[in-house]
Amino acid sequence: MKAVLLAAGEGIRLQPITATRPKHLIQVGGKPILEHCLDALKANGITEAIVVIHYMGEEIRHYFGDGSKLGFKLEYVEQKNVLGTGNAASVAEPFLKGAFMLVYGDLLFSAEAIRAVLSAYERSNVAAAMAVISVDKPESYGVIELAKDKTVKRIVEKPKRGKAPSNLANAGLYVFCTDVFDALKHVKRSPRGEWELTDAVTQLVADGKRVLAVEIARGDWFDVGRPWDLLDANVWALRRMEHKVMGNVEQGAHLLGPVTLAETARVRSGAYIEGPAFIDEGADVGPNCYIRAFTTIGKKVRIGNACEVKNSIIMDGTHVGHLSYLGDSILCEHCNLGAGTITANLRFDDGSIKMLVKDQIVDTGRRKLGAILGANVKTGVGALLMPGVKLGNDSWVGPGAIVERDLPAKSMAFMKQKSGSQEKKK
Repeated sequence: MKAVLLAAGEGIRLQPITATRPKHLIQVGGKPILEHCLDALKANGITEAIVVIHYMGEEIRHYFGDGSKLGFKLEYVEQKNVLGTGNAASVAEPFLKGAFMLVYGDLLFSAEAIRAVLSAYERSNVAAAMAVISVDKPESYGVIELAKDKTVKRIVEKPKRGKAPSNLANAGLYVFCTDVFDALKHVKRSPRGEWELTDAVTQLVADGKRVLAVEIARGDWFDVGRPWDLLDANVWALRRMEHKVMGNVEQGAHLLGPVTLAETARVRSGAYIEGPAFIDEGADVGPNCYIRAFTTIGKKVRIGNACEVKNSIIMDGTHVGHLSYLGDSILCEHCNLGAGTITANLRFDDGSIKMLVKDQIVDTGRRKLGAILGANVKTGVGALLMPGVKLGNDSWVGPGAIVERDLPAKSMAFMKQKSGSQEKKK
């Protein structure tokens, strides 16, 4: 069986992170999200896949190539315009002759989740099987209404609060027979101007075809939609990976719990690292640093003397100056933080932290959340970034400056010193 991975979307809600990479190439636990998807498929014997690309598609093609390094045979097809998941699925039709697995390539899911959907399809006489998952806020998802035999009656997209037919959400993992392509030909454009795959599922049901809903465990699936979700996705990945220390650990450094240290990485004397944590090739940590659990440190990252990093993602080539604190934060590639830079991650009133997403203020539901820095951000010594702020690519924060609001790309924030002469006292 072949797989189709939908990887065409931009991930606008994840800006500024997705300004320099597609969402599917954001790394958690040392691997791009899309590679985690491929790992789960391969564990179930699926080694041929069609990847549907659009936004920065060449970056995805360049990273994975023909897939041979991962034991895959990968083919790519471009969705010319991002016109919905149904349209994205339809462009893969020429590559498929029989039943196929379709997954959203911006999700994290376990091999067990894939196995559950595959097994249910294979033992049932159905046109499709789809994974569903119990959620606390069904109004944020496409919600499934079930018949008594656990087949799908209909899918309601983002129902009003209290009006959902169930708390089972579409988990974005399917097995289809080729009948779905006939159904897609009858799907009409949705109110948001897209052709939706879920409407094709509804069309299959309307045509008298059976679609089986397969409930998967919450722990086997994770949706990455907003910047702070990446911190939880990183936790998800670090907890599931096999850890191994291969790099240089100097005398006097301490590694506690599951830690991955790549072969060319270095941990200097006095460093204290709590796992699970991941430190990639060429990274240099310490001396006298405290790296707390659920931290991922990318390639050629430098963490200076006496820094503390907690529950954060630091991407390739970033330098963190000595005496700095990073808490619950994401730093994209090639940032340069001056000594004593602080990312505050707790409100003074201990309230829930809010963040601006697509021009709307969103309650993250998190008590602790630091800053999100795009690529090539620079801070001067003693810069302070308040909880929940985002700094766009190539922005600068001057020495001692306090940033309380988001900075757009290529902007600067500096403390302004009052001008004036000072008379010499006689």
